[in-house]
Parts: sequence; structure tokens; C-alpha cells
Amino acid sequence: MGYRVVVAGATGNVGREMLNILAEREFPVDEIVALASRKSLGSECSFGDRTLKTKDLDTFDFTGWDIALFAVGSEATAIYAPRAAKAGCVVIDNSSLYRYDPDVPLVVPEVNPEAVLGYSKKNIIANPNCSTAQMVVALKPLHDRATIKRVVVSTYQSVSGAGKEGMDELWDQTKGMYVPGQERAPKKFTKQIAFNVIPHIDKFLDSGETKEEWKMVAETKKILDTRIKVTATCVRVPVFVGHSEAINIEFENFLDEDEARDILREAPGVMVIDKREDGGYVTPVECVGDYATFISRIRQDSTIDNGINLWCVSDNLRKGAALNAVQIAETLGNRVLKKG
Repeated sequence: MGYRVVVAGATGNVGREMLNILAEREFPVDEIVALASRKSLGSECSFGDRTLKTKDLDTFDFTGWDIALFAVGSEATAIYAPRAAKAGCVVIDNSSLYRYDPDVPLVVPEVNPEAVLGYSKKNIIANPNCSTAQMVVALKPLHDRATIKRVVVSTYQSVSGAGKEGMDELWDQTKGMYVPGQERAPKKFTKQIAFNVIPHIDKFLDSGETKEEWKMVAETKKILDTRIKVTATCVRVPVFVGHSEAINIEFENFLDEDEARDILREAPGVMVIDKREDGGYVTPVECVGDYATFISRIRQDSTIDNGINLWCVSDNLRKGAALNAVQIAETLGNRVLKKG
């Protein structure tokens, strides 16, 4: 016996990945439906060797469905997630709407799987921000060993984090560099993204940080440990898929780089590729389509008493969004719903 599963936002980048990963991981599905807005009604999505035609999210009745994976953005989520939850369908939401709600668990299964048990307050579980998800997977095993005091992270985030419009803009601007008459001015981003980097993701706050940077701070504290101090600089880079992060970690206790490497090699969801030679590290293009969070460049920081530097790369459409949502569904199934 399996689950009746809904994927809302099935025609978007993340929604399509949700369907792909549900099939790849052989999630126990008895019945599945792909939902989209009316403008995408009737368009087709792949689920394994099956083709699904999308149905209308606005008129869909969630009664009798077990789990709904939402990838529709905060505005639509505010309308439809409570409707699904009230009908008894557990919502796993990829938007930022519920991440900071104290009655909604924010879950990365390799880090805080027990948090799914809090779903019953609102029948909703939140998926974290893409840049946070991969970082806390790397931090958790090191925190367990040496207790993290402070994290300084600089992100190098791909344009797919801004959706299809972001990917299209990079593609069009890149072509425009070489084809006269096809130049494209910035629309999705604040400045040219082709052959450039933009130190600005989401809106600016009064503090001077951006909302994306604030998210990394707040979410790391909620998922991992409220005592950890985090400061972030989030940068958009001309990469289609795959987020990268340079992470500096200060611990309460000394942690040798070799032990850190060994700990990470044994950590769930982590793949260590760390050779001190040309090419002995992972870059974004190499992580696309993979489940793992890749760690490279592990080394001591000699400028502080207990410091480690590392490089962290992951497919943001997978671990940063769709994969984590499916893993939450698996955790929920194993710990609570217990079908399949």
C-alpha cells in the first residue's frame, strides 16, 4: 500500500524535479497528480515512464490525498496550502512562506529528521532555502563533534535559483555577446548576469544585508542550533545549475582537518572529493543531477584557534529544493504515516 501524492507547480523547474526524484527513488506511490495554474492546464509532465497531464490547482479537491509537494511560490502557497492541510493532506512546501513559523517544522532529513513530528500543528512542513540546505548538511556532523560557534559563508548561486526567467536571461545575454542585434538588457536580475557576478539576491533589508543572507542566518539557527552565529554574503553567478559555497567555521573545540575530512566522509548525504592537486575538487557543473552535497578544499584556518575552511557544492534544484522535499516525504512516511 502506497501514498496518494500531489505535486503542485509541476510544470516549473522544481516541480519537474520533484516528479523525477519521486520516480528515481521509487517512492511508494499508489496515485499521483500533477497540478498547475490554469495557464499551464493540460500541459504534460513526466513521471518515470508515465506522462501526466496537469490539472487545475485552483479547483483541485485535496480530500483523501496523503502528501502534497508544493513548488508554486509564496503567494499561491498562502491560498492553497491551508486548503490542502485542512483537507487532511500533509503539505511539504518549498516556498519561504512557512519557514519561520514556529508551528511549522523546517526540515533537512540528514540534520533534524525528528522535527517532522511537529507537522501536526498545521499539517505543513517547510523546505529550507536552497543555499541553507546544502550548508547545514555539511555543518551538522562537524557541529556534533566540535560545536560550531560561528560561520562565515560566501555563496556562488546559480541562475536556476531565480527560476526559468533567470536561466533564460543568462542564455539570451550570453548569445547576445556574440550575435549582433541580439543583445539583452537585464530584466530578471539587477545587472547583466552573463560574464558577471551580482552580489545581490532578494531584496535589501534595513541592516544592509539582503533577504537571502538573512534567510541563511535564520534557517541555520532553526534547523541546527540557535546559538550558532552566522554571517553570509550571497552572490548570483553565471552558472545554470549548482550552488557553491565557501564556508569558514569557528568551533568551540579544536578539530583537525584530517578528522574533519573523515567525519564528512561518513556523514549522510555528503560526498568528499578533496585532493590537493589540479582538479581535485568539485565544481557546480559536475554536481548537476546528483543527490549528494559535495565537499572539497577542507583545510585548517590558522588565523583563529579552532577554524576550518571548506568548499561546498550541490545541485540546487535537487538537494536545495526537490530532493529535500522528497526526503521529507520519505521521513514522514517512515516515522508517521507508515504506508508502503
